[in-house]
Amino acid sequence: MIDLHYYPLNPGAHVPAPRRYPIPATTRRVDQTIERSRFVTSIGPAPTVEDARAFIDAVRDEFPDATHNCWAYVVGPPGDTGRVGMSDAGEPHGTAGRPMLTVLLGSGVGDVVAVVTRYYGGRKLGKGGLVRAYGGGVKLALESLALAERVRTVRLRVRTDYPTVTPLKNLLPEFEAELVDAVYGSDVTLEIELPEESADRFEETLAHLTNGRARVTRP
Repeated sequence: MIDLHYYPLNPGAHVPAPRRYPIPATTRRVDQTIERSRFVTSIGPAPTVEDARAFIDAVRDEFPDATHNCWAYVVGPPGDTGRVGMSDAGEPHGTAGRPMLTVLLGSGVGDVVAVVTRYYGGRKLGKGGLVRAYGGGVKLALESLALAERVRTVRLRVRTDYPTVTPLKNLLPEFEAELVDAVYGSDVTLEIELPEESADRFEETLAHLTNGRARVTRP
């Protein structure tokens, strides 16, 4: 079981969900030695709280002999405090999880989880030193983290005649749209997935392209 702790930073306040935002494309790990203590920072994608918990568990299983495995995560858009978690994992209160979470919230990256593993080296860092070490590890790992993009999408069902199918398909790349399914009968029904932000403009362009012959619904 994870010692899951939630710290509401501003209860009830959520950042309006953007239609697209940066997320980790993969995992990233950096290794530092600070005043004889070893700090291993692991960062990865966390599209759900369950994914964040699984990532934390996996790192803890990988470093079971570590002195501490401190962690923080932000599930949702960058800066959104609606689904966050953090843990000092035995370090003095406020010296690990909170500075890690602060860095994640200010990073401009969403759906992200970080675990900082510490092997104590026999020299105390003090509260300020711990804050700098844990927050700094996350910041360092973020600097070289490969990013992808989360895009909110919608599906459109387009019913049209055969002559307009090829021009319609040629239109898809302009709108980052993907043809998901096609049913051919007396007419053609196409199911198309595309970024939500492009849907209205796509419908307008399609109406002009087909002189209003295409019929669009959102299943």
